[in-house]
Formats: sequence, structure tokens, C-alpha cells
Amino acid sequence: MAASLALLRSLPEQQGKAGVLGFCMGGKLAYLAACRTDADVCVGYYGVGIEQRLEEADRIQGRLVLHIPELDGFCPPEARSRIVETLGARPGCELYVYPGVDHAFARLGGDHYHKPSALMAHERSVAAFRREMGPHYDFSALWDKHCEYEFATRNVADTMATMVAEPYVNHIPTMTGGVGHAMLSRFYQHHFVNSNPPDTRLVPISRTVGATQIVDEILFRFTHTCEIDWLLPGVAPTGRPVEIPLVAIVKFRGDKLYHEHIYWDQASVLVQVGLLDPKGLPVAGVETARKLLDETQPSNTLMAAWSRSG
Repeated sequence: MAASLALLRSLPEQQGKAGVLGFCMGGKLAYLAACRTDADVCVGYYGVGIEQRLEEADRIQGRLVLHIPELDGFCPPEARSRIVETLGARPGCELYVYPGVDHAFARLGGDHYHKPSALMAHERSVAAFRREMGPHYDFSALWDKHCEYEFATRNVADTMATMVAEPYVNHIPTMTGGVGHAMLSRFYQHHFVNSNPPDTRLVPISRTVGATQIVDEILFRFTHTCEIDWLLPGVAPTGRPVEIPLVAIVKFRGDKLYHEHIYWDQASVLVQVGLLDPKGLPVAGVETARKLLDETQPSNTLMAAWSRSG
């Protein structure tokens, strides 16, 4: 392992730093690499037999990340406890136990594949590699440019150019968007970029930037002067103003957008365009947007029991 790292670092296209990633027995090798080599970061998935080499933990030099399935028969509870007890509090060590999943939970197509856990582990792994080795990208600038092409210049080709070759977008409440370049280009061209009202505005409220993604909290404003396929499909223009809190989770691969998950309260939209009567229902209209900007606006108005709890 040390010889492989030395050879890797000697390559002309290499920038000096190197890491180790291993699965199963490779997960144990990743742990041993952290103990026995000068690897900058080592990541191990469901390593087998790590508890047998814990006496080497004092030699760990770089960052170590271990992904441990709770139900892994190759790492029973007593072994897992020893690993967590020995490594859990060590600086530079990150241990993650994934509840209810088994060995090889990240192997796509395997019997134990568990997508939510695999996604979490991938995010944590990339974060560790980026923290120690780079590269580092300005995700805020990349996302701002993407939004500029969507809502300001309204250029589909430029919008797609900010994304990976096969991206996807999912507007969660209406399940609109697209998977893959062809479908998403069609969606942007005919149902999104050129289908938003002229007065559409995005008002940024907060932004959290992570190792691979951005979470944006936005106030989305528009007047419903045209049919908006992605937001109100099949609904004729009502001419009514709408303001909704909106959250975007934007994932990157390298310096390109990989996917967008967009969330908002569709009930609030329907109330504001007059398609849903809020009377007697636990929903609100423009008040949700107003309270986002002013926390002193009334709370708990939909809870009849609130008046009796004080």
C-alpha cells in the first residue's frame, strides 16, 4: 500500500496528496493504511476484522472515515463496540454507524443495497476527501450562474451547460422535472425556462454550502399571469400574486450540477391562486411567506388547542 501511494504521488499529473478507499476486506486495508502509511485520508466501508488490529490505532496519521452497518454479521455488536470505543474520540477519525442496514449496503444491485445509507456515506466520504485533498469549487457562484440562466437570461443551452452530462431535476410536490440530458432539456425548453411569469423573483433567505451540495432557502415570488407547467400544471392563469418559501437541495459533481431536489408547500400555492379554501384545514396562504421574513407574525394560529395549553 505504501509503495502504491509513493508511485501515485510520483506521477506528473498528481498534485502530491493521495487517499485510500476500500470496501469489505478493503475497508480493513483502508484502516491499516491509515495506521501504516502517510495517506492523507483513508475511507473504509464495512471493514472486516478491524477490531483485531486496534492496537495500531495510535499510529494513525491522516484522516480516517469508517462506515459501519449496524447489522453487519462480519462485524458483530461486540466488535463494533470495540472499534467505536477505541477510535470514536480520536482526532481525525470519523465513525458512522448506519441503523438497520447490513454488509455491502452501498453495493448497487446487491441484496443489501440501501440507497439512503449509501447516499449519506457517499456524501461523508467525498467530504473527507475534499477536506484533505481538494479540489475546492465555488458552489455558490456555480449555482448563482445556473439560476441566472434559468430566470434572467432564460437560456436553455447555457442552463444545461452548467450541469453534468446526465443530470436530473425533481420538483418534489408536483413531480415535474427530468432525468437525463434529453428529458431535462425538453423540460427546460418547453415547461420551465420559458414558462415563468415575467415578474418572477427569487429572494435569497439563507444558504448552506457543504462538501458536495448547497441548500438554499428562498422566497419565490410571481404573479400568476401565465400557465406555469412545473408549479401549477393545467391551471389557467388567475392573475393572483403568489409568495412561497422554497428550498433547493443542489448536488454537484466536480464543478457541474448533478441534481436538484426542490421543495415547497403546494397547499399554500393553491390557497393563494384560489383553488383551495383554507377554512377548516391546517393550511395557510401568503402568511407562510410573511412569517418567514418576520418571525414576530402570529404562531400556532392553526392549532385550536393552543389557546387551552397556556
